[in-house]
Parts: sequence; structure tokens; C-alpha cells
Amino acid sequence: MDPEAMRRCMSFGFSDKNVSTAIGRYGNGFKTSTMRLGADVIVFSRHIKDSITTQSIGLLSYTFLSRMGYDRIVVPMVDYEINPSMGTTKASCRYSKDHFNSNLSMLVQWSPYSSEADLLQQFEDIGSHGTKVIIYNLWLNENGNTELDFESDLEDIRISGDKKKVDTRPAWKPANEQHISNTLQFSLRVYLSILYLRMPKNFSINLRGQTIEHHNIADELKFIEYILYKPQTGGFVEGQVVTTIGFLKESPQINIHGFNVYHKNRLILPFWPVVNYADSRGRGVVGVLEANFVEPIHNKQDFERTSLFQKLEGRLKEMTWEYWDYHCGLVGYFPRKKLRVMAASGSSTTNHSNGRPIILNHSPATVGVTEASCGPSRSRSDLGLSKQNLFQANGQLTWENQSAVGQQPADLMQERDRLQAQCLEYEKSEKELNEKLSGLLNELQEAKAEHDRLLHEAISFGLT
Repeated sequence: MDPEAMRRCMSFGFSDKNVSTAIGRYGNGFKTSTMRLGADVIVFSRHIKDSITTQSIGLLSYTFLSRMGYDRIVVPMVDYEINPSMGTTKASCRYSKDHFNSNLSMLVQWSPYSSEADLLQQFEDIGSHGTKVIIYNLWLNENGNTELDFESDLEDIRISGDKKKVDTRPAWKPANEQHISNTLQFSLRVYLSILYLRMPKNFSINLRGQTIEHHNIADELKFIEYILYKPQTGGFVEGQVVTTIGFLKESPQINIHGFNVYHKNRLILPFWPVVNYADSRGRGVVGVLEANFVEPIHNKQDFERTSLFQKLEGRLKEMTWEYWDYHCGLVGYFPRKKLRVMAASGSSTTNHSNGRPIILNHSPATVGVTEASCGPSRSRSDLGLSKQNLFQANGQLTWENQSAVGQQPADLMQERDRLQAQCLEYEKSEKELNEKLSGLLNELQEAKAEHDRLLHEAISFGLT
């Protein structure tokens, strides 16, 4: 961050919520997150642009403010300018020398560093540009221990206290307690591994010296299906999303259900349960989706409860029950005699103009299962597609096809829908690339403008 960006980041009452490149609608979460973890935070940031390098140091300290008795927020901050050719670092002339010395004195007194040299040494491992955030005086729990546990795992940071106990059969407890849906509640390493749906290129997260390994929850599923959902409001499509749904590989031993809902590649709701399964209906069913048509709340731990979100919740509930009813026998549950057929609302799901949900394709494990979307009052048999009988032979589950009526049209529909989903991905990639191109063009224009300005100054001073 340059000096101006540093001040915007650390000052109160400001956020980049209206800027298209902002992290979120409510700012970047710096102040909320750091003050939740500890009483004090010091930030070191180095910025380079147009061969001009700056360094900034800022302190946001509850200890400093409370002990000094301030009735307003005071953030000591100093800036430096670097001359790479001469290898020198000097105080910025943005403000007076007295102002610089006063802020530097407060930084030295209230930070963990006892001199200006110690402060500047923190930039040595940042590189040509970057930011380092150091939080200290961490908050303690009611027992006088830090809320964060650094001792249990030297490669992790965990929440102190008892871990969640899972109520299930003794033989199944290890699989449930060690599952990612449970460990992400107290392990920062596990949480960071699923924080992004797709890991950005040239980007990595390191925790306590070890790189975080990206984890895709969809890889933990079996008997996978991909279902396209297009919510509507007043006859207009508000968005579209492809949901990956399946059984966890540990099913039926695992007592977990829920959808992992991402927004613009970031996880908002992990393993969000949309149904209660007192009779096991829905148990083990997990989904992954990126819902960009709903808006997260300020802390990015939930979504705003809009009508679109309520429609999404209802659709995921229907999706869970329908998937369970047609696949539960594959993981050892007894299939229901009368299978529930989903009644799709034309206001919330569409296949072009007919208002039907789209099942895009099936995993190889269920090849041969003839499926089709059906309207509000039509069953699968009405469409000429027979429900295949499930039977168990030699301890393995297999499918027996009773009728091949409609098999070829169903295959064609699946292939069509698979291609539609692929087109959606291409359209999304094209949009992202266009946004990136637009940003680069803007930077190029700014660079040209700066070049013209410097050239004009050079001419005015007779340097050319």
C-alpha cells in the first residue's frame, strides 16, 4: 500500500465499498478482524510505482488509546521514501519534521520495537512490495489463556478449548470427528484449505512456514450429479449456478449434511444444513456451489436474507431430498417405496422457458440411470423413463435396467445439458478476462498520463 492507501485501510469511517475492485461491500475487514484477535496491531507496507518506492508504518493500538486517555481514534503513522540507486531511506516530506518525529516516538513507545532501526528492519523480508501485519497482546479467555492455541500443532493455529464431540456410534466417531466439516471449526489450516473454490494463479497461503494445500470438497463426493439452477424474479432470470451434489465418500458412516456456498470464489457458508434428517433422509448428502447472485453480510459468514436467498434455500432443500430418494440405496440405505418427485417452481428454476430444473450429467458410478427433469405434475414414468430397480448381489450394489424406453433421448439431453454447463464456464472465464483486460488498459492509460506529466515537467525545467 502507498501512504494514502495505508491511511484509508487503518482509518475509521472509510471503506472502498463502492469501488469495483473492492474485496467486499464493507471494506477489507482489516480493523474488525485484527481487533477481534488482539488489542494491538502494527502494519508495515512497501509500495512501488513508476520507480518510486515508499514504506509506511502504522499502529492501531487499544492499549495506547486507553492508557493515554484519548476520546478519539489516534493512529500513529510514518512514511519513508527509498532511493534504489543510492540505497538510501529517508523520511517522507508529506508532513513536517515535528509531525514525523512525534508519530515515530509513539510507534517506538507502544510497539514491540524499541528503535527506528528495529522498525525498518521489519521490511527486510517483505521484498520489493508487500504488507506485513503483526498482531500482539492477543486476547485471553476466561481461564487466562490465549484464545488461540499455538502449541497443539506447530504447523497450525487453532481455537483453544474443547473440540466438538460427535454423537454417533463409537466405531464411527473417528471418521466424524476428523472430517473436514468438524475440524474447520477450530483449525485455521483446514479452514484456509477450502477458503477458495479455485486457488488463484501465482498465489499461495503460508501458515507458520508451511504452504496451505488447496482442498476441493467436491473431490470428497461419490455418485456425483451436476444440477443447473436459474432463480427468477418477476419472470426475469436473476442468475445461474451449477451445484455439484453427491454422497460423502465415508457414507453412510458419516453424520454430515450441507452445502458449501461460495461467493465470488470465497467460502461464505461451509456445510450449510438445509434439511433436518431425523429419519436419515438427507444424511451424507453434500453439495458445492458458487452463488454470485446473492450478497454476503459484512463479516462474510452468512448471506443477506433476501427473497433470492430464500428461493435458493428452498431449491437446495428440494435438491437434497430428490437426490437422497434416488440414490440412498447406493450407500446402503433402504430406498423408499414411493419416491418423492420434486415439483419445480417456474419462478425459481428454468430450462430456457419451461421452468424445469436441469440435471446436467451423472458420475460414471451411475451410468445407465435414466433421469430427466419433470414439471410440477409429471412423474418420471409419465415421461417414458423407467425407474431402474436396485438390487444387491455379492455385497455390491448394481443397477438392473427394466426398460430402455427413452434411453437415447435421455442421453442426448444429458449431453446437451453438459455442453450448456461448459458454455457457462466459458462465458464466466470470458467475463473475468475482459475485466482483467479493462483493468490493465486503465493502468496503461494512467502510466501514459504520468509519462506525459513527467515529460512536460522535464521540458519546463529544460532537461530535454
